[in-house]
Amino acid sequence: MGATRTSTAARRQPVQQRSQERLGRILSVAEGLIAQHGSEPLKMSEIAALAGISIGSLYQYFPDKRSILRTLAEQYAADSRRCIDEALATAHDAASLAAAFSSLVDQYHAIFLDNPVRRDIISGMRADRELMAIELAESKACGVFLAAAIQRAHPKADAKRVGALAFLVWQLGEETMRLALAHKRSEGALLVEAYKRMSLQAMARP
Repeated sequence: MGATRTSTAARRQPVQQRSQERLGRILSVAEGLIAQHGSEPLKMSEIAALAGISIGSLYQYFPDKRSILRTLAEQYAADSRRCIDEALATAHDAASLAAAFSSLVDQYHAIFLDNPVRRDIISGMRADRELMAIELAESKACGVFLAAAIQRAHPKADAKRVGALAFLVWQLGEETMRLALAHKRSEGALLVEAYKRMSLQAMARP
């Protein structure tokens, strides 16, 4: 799930290769700092210094720290959406849907456990309305992928009910990850397993 270095959150949209490389360097530096210290103490001046650019140049791309965090959140969301789309595309019946969904949940959990930047951002999403909006929009988008997979597995199921179920399952997944990250790994793993069982039971009879 490699991040693509473009985003609507950036003030300046890079066209030339040099500008694209500079934007990528800025975001890489920000990721490194967040991984070390979290997002709260992140400073624009430190990002500029480590990226080897002036603070004025940094502000040409990002008006503030919040816009950098939003860009990273959007990138992670886009990467996840592509992986989800690819994984669920293989689901064509109840058995393959259950296998694909279970694998996705495990991958998603592992990503947040192993990636401190994503972990920091998802933990702080509820404190920022824009990040909350990104999360909600992403749950809806992923819910569309999941609804399509459920519909293929259960072609006679009511489409509206399936859509509502898929959105709810995915949004509860986000809540489960947030809850799991707030506990010890062993306790978090149990919460994720409980979420999978509940979701699979619901999807088996949409």
